Amino acid sequence: MDFFIGQYNYWVVIFLMMVGLYTVISRGNLIKKIIGLSIFQVSVFFLYISMGTVEGGAAPIITEGVKLYSNPLPHVLILTAIVVGVATTALALALVIRIKESYGTIEEDEIHKLDHSL
Repeated sequence: MDFFIGQYNYWVVIFLMMVGLYTVISRGNLIKKIIGLSIFQVSVFFLYISMGTVEGGAAPIITEGVKLYSNPLPHVLILTAIVVGVATTALALALVIRIKESYGTIEEDEIHKLDHSL
């Protein structure tokens, strides 16, 4: 039982991944799909941040008495990924607006029907 409690951060990551994946697969609304992708993306961020944290570790600045350091690289990579994720989400929402203007709907099934009827 201690194994499950000691690894709670991984259980949170798995739960968020499954919620995001389920939202992307089960919903036909394009906005809900984008939200599901964002939830999935946040779970990956949590995974990398939780793996990059060293308990008792200090910032990698050489000082007296510090023997254990945390690696800052995962955190820096996640900051970059957050910026890319926000830009990608903004682009996806802009595309949804254009799809709404063109087809009059953001439901995936209705877009397929309208696209194949032409």
